Amino acid sequence: MNAWGRTFALACAATQLVAGCRSAPTAIQVPPPGGRHVLFIGNSLTMANDLPATVAAIAAAAGDTMRVATVAGPNLAAIDHVNGLTNAVATIRAGTWNFVVLQQGPTPAGVCRDTLILAARRFDPYVRAAGGKLALFMTWPTSAGSSAFFDQVRDSFREAADAVDGVFLPAGEAWRAAWVEDRSLPLYGPDGYHPSAMGSFLAALEIYERLSGRDARTLPAVAFSAGRPMTLPEATIRLLQAAAHKANAGAVGGSGGGGEASVATC
Repeated sequence: MNAWGRTFALACAATQLVAGCRSAPTAIQVPPPGGRHVLFIGNSLTMANDLPATVAAIAAAAGDTMRVATVAGPNLAAIDHVNGLTNAVATIRAGTWNFVVLQQGPTPAGVCRDTLILAARRFDPYVRAAGGKLALFMTWPTSAGSSAFFDQVRDSFREAADAVDGVFLPAGEAWRAAWVEDRSLPLYGPDGYHPSAMGSFLAALEIYERLSGRDARTLPAVAFSAGRPMTLPEATIRLLQAAAHKANAGAVGGSGGGGEASVATC
């Protein structure tokens, strides 16, 4: 295993230690009627800074209604959810969903990509029966990895979305687009793997734009963390909104490549 691979494995293990992580819920969450219903299924990258609540707050600030629910737990891959380690399938069956957002860790080529695609295919019939569409939330590699690893992560989530005629959510590409404008933006948290509040906000902007069809550049200049307003300069918020839009327009990144990566965990 190379140095990046060792860092990758350690970062994935660290998901169990992220502050504020909670176990996968035992009670099934079903949002009340009204607006778009979006279920998030993932791990600590979704739980950090309460990404689902941040998406809902962005929607509310835009005069929109996006009701969210979450099934997430530390160190879970997508295949773990569909294999019954959480109540994800029961939650899908219990509600009517416009979108089910599926997230896991960096997902390099190889077994992690293969199992992500398998999980997407197994989830898809449940999501369609609930009236919705599966959306694949692209994450990011650790900060220790080359930027080329973003290409592998992107390709994994895009292939999984293509496999089920789903929606590709290029949040990791939004990060890269923002860094093109300002490389100093602190999108990673202290561990170099989990997102900072700004990183989660940018991911939420990308997800909201893609699921709502609303151009992120037209949104109010208000930032959120864990569903609550946070202070950022207006110029920074506008930069992040533009980066989210650029990612959704497909104007970021290269194609393929990325070198060797650890596949010990996804």
